[in-house]
Amino acid sequence: LSKGRVTLSNVSERKDNMRLGLSLATNPKDNSFLACSPLWSHECGSSYYTTGMCSRVNSNFRFSKTVAPALQRCQTYMDIIIVLDGSNSIYPWVEVQHFLINILKKFYIGPGQIQVGVVQYGEDVVHEFHLNDYRSVKDVVAAASHIEQRGGTETRTAYGIEFARSEAFQKGGRKGAKRVMIVITDGESHDSPDLEKVIEDSEKDNVTRYAVAVSGGGGDGGGDGGGGGPFWQHMAAKSRAELSGALVHPKAVGLAGQPTSIPPGTFAGILNEISFGLEMSQTGFSSHVVEDGILLGAVGAYDWNGAVLKETSSGKVIPLRESYLQEFPEELKNHGAYLGYTVSSVISTKHERIYVAGAPRFNHTGKVIIFSMHNNRNLTIHQALKGEQIGSYYGSEINSLDVNGDGVTDVLLVGAPMYFSEGRERGKVYVYTLRENHFVSSGALVDLQSYQNSRFGSCIAAVPDLNQDSYNDLVVGAPLEDEHQGAIYIFLGFEETILKKYKQ
Repeated sequence: LSKGRVTLSNVSERKDNMRLGLSLATNPKDNSFLACSPLWSHECGSSYYTTGMCSRVNSNFRFSKTVAPALQRCQTYMDIIIVLDGSNSIYPWVEVQHFLINILKKFYIGPGQIQVGVVQYGEDVVHEFHLNDYRSVKDVVAAASHIEQRGGTETRTAYGIEFARSEAFQKGGRKGAKRVMIVITDGESHDSPDLEKVIEDSEKDNVTRYAVAVSGGGGDGGGDGGGGGPFWQHMAAKSRAELSGALVHPKAVGLAGQPTSIPPGTFAGILNEISFGLEMSQTGFSSHVVEDGILLGAVGAYDWNGAVLKETSSGKVIPLRESYLQEFPEELKNHGAYLGYTVSSVISTKHERIYVAGAPRFNHTGKVIIFSMHNNRNLTIHQALKGEQIGSYYGSEINSLDVNGDGVTDVLLVGAPMYFSEGRERGKVYVYTLRENHFVSSGALVDLQSYQNSRFGSCIAAVPDLNQDSYNDLVVGAPLEDEHQGAIYIFLGFEETILKKYKQ
């Protein structure tokens, strides 16, 4: 399988170092499996968000579907129409063109981000290019460099704004994209009486408006004064206080016969980004298939406290940050619990499926939570199991075992592969037995007692009956045992438990 075939449309994705296959989960119902790439990232403005993604692979070993529940729309998901004054009063045109190009270079243009269209007006209005004509800054800048001044003895600014609102946003506009209109003019307007109506219509259409004044021959950017006042009053309809984040002053950006660079912060109001809480989630760090969907660990969610997300046929379930506060209090938010480092599930005595997730860095000792998820983005934590030793990475590996095959989970096993004992990172596997929908501690598995840095418990796998005694069994990995050559241990099931002493 090649990572080149794993892709998402309508995003500016980055697939180098995406770690395809870091977690795998099988679905025995249709012989398919899930391959995850937790370091898959996409571009949002100047940042790369490592949200992660997973791909379903069917029984014919072909990618069939992409799953990315943490992927959210960029704050730069905008359709921007630039309304460019090309009337005779604008001079010299080359300086206006340079100014336009400087603006365009500031935008993050690409799939899932900004689209730009340009209309030019004087007496009439024409499309220079539509929103969906170009998909990169390079192409948009190249197109803008070939825009010629169309002239006109009148400057019909209201007409240009109305044309942009009613037509330009319709040609290539995207559903859900923020609409932004930037008017570049010298301030002169011959249809000032119509401005109030077109501004009102733009407001109703949720079009955010910005105005940039240019002077055409040494003026102050206000044109001839025969309409500049009302124009700026209407364009700055949201008050100067709100516009200050986008323009230092509505008239501060000007051209007076000299090339003018855009001051820092000029379009900060357009390009500012905020955190969603899932932007570095690394979804798919762990994965687990259940009857109605897929559980995905997201260790980087919510400031690296982590989360567990669920993808179903009817949509995705992303629990709110507040849902975890019961076991992951706010005062420990900077510790980076890594919840979702591993995910699994158990079947209760009521034959209900309950989810299990590990947080090996919680309070430095680790924690495992047993919980249910709800479609209202909340979850119920039924029980929490806590590690006992700092740095042991308790909860980094989890598995469950139905020993007698009656459809109910009998044993939950939690690995702490860096558990320190006798001066070595020997590792430890904790055993919990189900008692009336509650897991109680029943000791730990016993390894070779060789006092090596074996990291016993790095991997735990439930396997079918190996010795043909009608009970399912268990395999535990110790990858650094025997001078780093590694070893596996086989533990046999018996009745409703697992024998603590390894068989082989």
